[in-house]
Amino acid sequence: MNHILVSNDDGVNAIGIDVLTKALSELAEVQTVGPDRNCSGASNSLTLTNPLRINKLDNGYISVNGTPTDCVHIAIRELCEQEPDIVVSGINAGANMGDDVLYSGTVAAAMEGRFLGLPAIAISLVGKELKHYQSAATWAVKLVKGLLDNPVASDQILNVNVPDLPLERIKGVRVTRCGARHKAEGMVRTQDPAGKEIFWLGPVGETQDAGDGTDFHAVANGYVSITPLTVDLTAYKQMKDLENWIENI
Repeated sequence: MNHILVSNDDGVNAIGIDVLTKALSELAEVQTVGPDRNCSGASNSLTLTNPLRINKLDNGYISVNGTPTDCVHIAIRELCEQEPDIVVSGINAGANMGDDVLYSGTVAAAMEGRFLGLPAIAISLVGKELKHYQSAATWAVKLVKGLLDNPVASDQILNVNVPDLPLERIKGVRVTRCGARHKAEGMVRTQDPAGKEIFWLGPVGETQDAGDGTDFHAVANGYVSITPLTVDLTAYKQMKDLENWIENI
């Protein structure tokens, strides 16, 4: 029987991870390991200066006082009785499209699975009210089954964004590239109850590159977006230009 590791960045008690776990349990043995709190925006960060502690919950899930990357790393190295066949991260409460993938703990959890040699997929639900987690779970099962039967290239993960629609209203699936946003809004300056100055990150920027072929465009038009992501950030096309630049400085 196949074994699946499920994690997320919204926290082990989030609705998305529970819906995903239950759906995938019909397909394989599932071990669920998630952060003990919301870690959205944690990206690929690791906890290096504090010990990690685990806590087994009544429902069998395991919480970790660390980041999504910590959760996947400790699960594969120490907690799973058998190495999983695949790592599935989600269902994230909100989009992970365009520039978001650089900050996303959901994507990072999947990426850590790939770093450790396993197929990996990240699933996010895109919308304002987020009612249709089951639609995302249904697509997750379909795609995970596909990955188990026909693995993709070993240097990539699949980043999946599902529109928050009833399953029957989702038009299908499109393979996409990452779009892009305008730069984020400015910081929000305010005060805490003691009168000390504090800052909040401002809202994300509006979409800038959301044309046909992007993840933004697919989801906005009722399609599931699947974007293959690679961890190699080298700009290969620019290497020769950079060599010429160095020669002239």
